[in-house]
Amino acid sequence: MTELFYMGGPLFMGILTIVLVAVIATAAIYIYRIKLSQNVNIALVKEIGLFGLIVGIFGQFLGLYQAFTVIEVSGTVSPEILISGLKISSITTIYGIIICLIGFLLYFGLHALIARNESVIKA
Repeated sequence: MTELFYMGGPLFMGILTIVLVAVIATAAIYIYRIKLSQNVNIALVKEIGLFGLIVGIFGQFLGLYQAFTVIEVSGTVSPEILISGLKISSITTIYGIIICLIGFLLYFGLHALIARNESVIKA
C-alpha cells in the first residue's frame, strides 16, 4: 500500500489522504449532531468527496504533462515505458475516485440516518 502511495507521488497522495480524513471526520461530526437532533447540511460530505476526485484527476493530468514533456525531449519512447507511465499516473485518479465513492456512501448513509431520526421523532 505504501508503495502505491509513493508511486502516485507523495504530494498529491498526501493531499488526497487529507481529503479522505476530512470526509470521514465531517461525516463523524454530522452523525454526532444528527444523534443530538441538530440540523446539519450533509451536502458538505459529498462536496469534499468530489473535491478529492478533482484533485486526483488534476494529479493525473499533471503527471501526464510531465511525462509528455520528457517524451517530447527524448524523441522516442518504447510502448512498455509509455504504458507503465500511464499506469502510474492513474494511481491518483483511482484514489480520488475511491474518496469520492466513500464521500457519496457516507452522504447517502447520513441522509438515511436523518430520515430515520425524523420518523422516530414524529412517532
